[in-house]
Amino acid sequence: RARAAIAEADTVIGYVTYIRLVAELLEGKEVIRKSMTEELDRAIEALARARQGRKVALISSGDAGVYGMAGPTFEVLFQAGWTPDSGIEVEIVPGASALNTCAALVGAPLTHDFCAISLSDLLTPWPTIARRLDAVAYADFVVALYNPRSGRRTGQIVEAQRLFLRHRDPATPVAIVKSAYRPKQRIEFTTLERMTEADIGMLTTVLIGNSQTFVRDGLMVTPRGYASKYALDAGER
Repeated sequence: RARAAIAEADTVIGYVTYIRLVAELLEGKEVIRKSMTEELDRAIEALARARQGRKVALISSGDAGVYGMAGPTFEVLFQAGWTPDSGIEVEIVPGASALNTCAALVGAPLTHDFCAISLSDLLTPWPTIARRLDAVAYADFVVALYNPRSGRRTGQIVEAQRLFLRHRDPATPVAIVKSAYRPKQRIEFTTLERMTEADIGMLTTVLIGNSQTFVRDGLMVTPRGYASKYALDAGER
């Protein structure tokens, strides 16, 4: 459906990196490229083009509703007085978020309760993020860390590690996935104690296991508890 939506669009708007990822689909279209911190500008531009009668595809990486463009878009729309019956139709095309794609690459780390936390304090104050990290570490959730580190923001991942080590075994499995399903994809397994030694950047997702998560034969698995509740018989189907 995402490909079809782009094919149907007259105008395609997005962050420059995301536009580059779909470049082969953009022939003959008006393309508007925006920088990293211009999320609201992208949504405003999309609304302006839609009001001109153009079909607009607003590109978001992963899933638009998970740290993506769906939220800023609706904020702009509602501020402009838009309603679902106002004549401009809005469709959110679902996608695969980083936690889904990264989990698929490393095994089955999310088959029990989990959560996602962004370490970017650009929009959320760090004390709020730190409270959430401490709470989920204590509650034994598997955690996917988004935006773990950037060129100017390097201390948050270290502080996240410190908070988790208050509640988790230092040997807790950690998977670090960079550029999932892209040409420069890289996967590394490590432990909570050593995770900050890994190559972590803005294109990285960090998956921290819970107290039951294990790594075996290059796969990270979080059991849900079936084996302890039901007898396993390899001969049964």
